[in-house]
Amino acid sequence: MPVISVPEAFNEEDLYIDLESMFGRRLFLKCEGFNFAGSIKLKAATEMVESAERRGVLTRNSILVESSSGNLGVALSMIAASKGYRFVCVTDSRCNLATRQMMEALGSQVHVIAHEHAAGGGLLGARLEYVRSLCAADDRYVWLSQYTNPENWKAHYRRTAPAIARFFPKLDVLFIGVGTTGTLMGCARWFRSWHRPVRIVAVDSVGSAIFGDPPGRRMIPGLGMSVRPPLLDESYVDEAVHVEETDTIRTCRQLAKRGFLFGGSTGTVVSGAMSWLDRHDSRGLTTVAIAPDLGERYLDTIYQTNWVQALYGADFLAQEAPAAPGTTAREPSTVHGRPS
Repeated sequence: MPVISVPEAFNEEDLYIDLESMFGRRLFLKCEGFNFAGSIKLKAATEMVESAERRGVLTRNSILVESSSGNLGVALSMIAASKGYRFVCVTDSRCNLATRQMMEALGSQVHVIAHEHAAGGGLLGARLEYVRSLCAADDRYVWLSQYTNPENWKAHYRRTAPAIARFFPKLDVLFIGVGTTGTLMGCARWFRSWHRPVRIVAVDSVGSAIFGDPPGRRMIPGLGMSVRPPLLDESYVDEAVHVEETDTIRTCRQLAKRGFLFGGSTGTVVSGAMSWLDRHDSRGLTTVAIAPDLGERYLDTIYQTNWVQALYGADFLAQEAPAAPGTTAREPSTVHGRPS
């Protein structure tokens, strides 16, 4: 039994779910939400904060500031409370109410960018502009910049990928959701030098511009970005699968019917992975997907009937769910000409 004195010291690394009985395809789901921050973002947050402390950038008088759609904001709120820092999270109107309330309960200040304040750069651009204005006005602000900070991907190079390799020494395919691409790049870099080739499949949301598509409407926070992430190096990625938000919702709800309440990011990853497995001969393959978060923070969105029907129509929930969730709106793309 672990005994801890600070919340960031605990993270359950070795919990997997075999999804074959639910979806008809064998896929092991690595659950990353069992820590006091509730998501995989605890790893990146811890690495970025501790690196800033070692370099002397973050001091007792500093005020942490970060742009986040939710999960990283909660992780930084928890660490800031544990270490005695002030923290300002700059988010936007897509951030779930429960997430904002959690950050505030931990003592953080949450600044929400409304849609009407987003100009040409969209909500993300408006968030970043506000962060820069805070830093320019007061040198006590320290921006960790999850979008450019190498400690973001190094956290997964050091921890997530080796943990998967310990349990699955014959891993063939790894499915990873993409946002800042920290998890993707850390795992992909680690497995590139492993003893056997591992196919890296990035799972993105339709409407995301990460792999060069024009940005579109995305209502579920977590995965996807409206710009290309600076951390992304496509040479490490074999394939990108795009998932419609409607499939994300159906997958989340199907998991919930079997007692597993996961967040939108996890629903997207599972949906994309099942779509890929449907199109390939996966017999004999060992496949793993990373589940970034749990579902409590999505109770007022994905799991709320009125919210779903307002966005996708009154008959959306009455439609029969596909036998194997994850059907994408278009064929998956290959990256750098490496076919599936």
